[in-house]
Amino acid sequence: MSAARAKHTSYHDLPRSAVMATMVGLMLAVLIATLDSTIVATALPRIVADLQGFEHYSGVVTAYLVASTACLPIAGKLSDLYGRKFFLVGSVVWFVAASALCGMSHTMFQLVMFRALQGIGAGVLQTMAFSTIADLYPPAERGRVIGWLVSAYALGSVVGPYLGGVITDGPGWRWVFYVNLPVGIIALLFLIFYFPHIRPERQAKSNIDYIGSITLIAWVVPALLALSWGGRDYAWGSGTILGLAAVGSVCAAIFFVVEMKASEPVLPLKLFRNPIVSNSLVVASLTSAGMYGATLFIPLFVQSVIGRSATESGSIITPMTLAIVVTAILSGQWISHTGRYRPMAIGGVALATVGTYLLVRLNPSASYRTVVFDSVIVGLGLGISFPVFNLVIQNAVEVRLIGTATSLAQFMRSMGSALGVAVFGSILSNQFAPAFHQAIPPEIAARIPASVLARFENPQVFMTAEAGERADAAFSALGPQGHAAWLALQTAARTGLAVALQRLFLTATIVMLVATFVVLFLREIPLRKSNRPKEQAKLEIEEVPGLL
Repeated sequence: MSAARAKHTSYHDLPRSAVMATMVGLMLAVLIATLDSTIVATALPRIVADLQGFEHYSGVVTAYLVASTACLPIAGKLSDLYGRKFFLVGSVVWFVAASALCGMSHTMFQLVMFRALQGIGAGVLQTMAFSTIADLYPPAERGRVIGWLVSAYALGSVVGPYLGGVITDGPGWRWVFYVNLPVGIIALLFLIFYFPHIRPERQAKSNIDYIGSITLIAWVVPALLALSWGGRDYAWGSGTILGLAAVGSVCAAIFFVVEMKASEPVLPLKLFRNPIVSNSLVVASLTSAGMYGATLFIPLFVQSVIGRSATESGSIITPMTLAIVVTAILSGQWISHTGRYRPMAIGGVALATVGTYLLVRLNPSASYRTVVFDSVIVGLGLGISFPVFNLVIQNAVEVRLIGTATSLAQFMRSMGSALGVAVFGSILSNQFAPAFHQAIPPEIAARIPASVLARFENPQVFMTAEAGERADAAFSALGPQGHAAWLALQTAARTGLAVALQRLFLTATIVMLVATFVVLFLREIPLRKSNRPKEQAKLEIEEVPGLL
């Protein structure tokens, strides 16, 4: 620890022991953030059934993503001014505390609020992890280091879904949040004792873009809430949704005006004028949205449509995640070996689009093996394109802007994810009820009062065996035909949910098709072999001939 406690003026003169110990802390921090996302996705159907809030199914994820998205550029800017350690250590503490609060939630409202707090911690943590990697390692070594983080991501992603299913079926869903505590505490100890605190030279408070930060939050939050609540909690034409949309639009306009005039903006808009950067940002955000549409709701299909356990629904994500990790590593190595990234970008996005389309064909008679196969195709495509766009963006900007451009890429990915979850959640909520009613046999619908049928428009009634047994007992008390009516409603619910999910997956496919079209226009330029500003000629995209 003596090396870690020694005073240093630059990250580049740190002893190897301090750098390696810091990396261990970073990997553990990334692990808990990844575990949280994958475990919660598996446990969501059971959580919703227990806390009685199907209408907030996507809200649990949306709150997390909205909070983390808004924090990304702000945290990065503040850490540039005041150093990384305070924000990295603080984000881990915040995240662990919020995880404990999530586990103690007694209502869906509480869970959504605490998930928002978790998102703040995750957003800061994510920014600090990427920024610290850039501080500690030059680009020539950074690919190897990213491989370490991919390993942490792989462990969390592969173990998370299975662990989430086992915990949900065992001690209960609350422990999917409590599991973050021991790993988080270990990460915290490494970062406190080994991560060096190096103060940047520039400390001027005037460098903080306060107005930009405030208007960014004021734009992102109401816009995403309008998308999440519209057509579900409130009608699209209601005053609430229109008001949120209006506030978001006005704040977005103010934000862009402020950023154009700010000396050190939170999001430098000039980066969008670079065609390679703008293309990569659009594709990255679209693929993030499509990925969440494909992955978040697959466990719901497995549990509620084909009737598998939470453990089995969690396991369904594991093969897809392994496909992402393996192809991401191979794709990165291929790009480094050949110096070409455009084939991987186009091929990966196109393959992921094919996989997403395969999900549209799923129905109540689909086998578990079919769902696994379709999910793996999605994973192969996403994995191929996974390492491309950060690399492309970093290569297309001046060296002094690499950190800013990388932060912008993270923001756009998170924004795409948040938009995807909000839109797809709204589609699911809006499409289930009509599909459910249409699937009920006419003779059954005629015998059941409309007020009783209305109670089953929320599919949470069909999500657990306990709820099903209670409903079956209530219908059976009505006589021999009561049990038959309940079985018919169960079948109609599975059919209705399958139809709603098919339409959701179709929307995700359209999003991925748009991404495939956009990525066709991605230009390819030589990858830089040095990260030294004095060795880099000024990049002029317009003067690079023969590139599409």
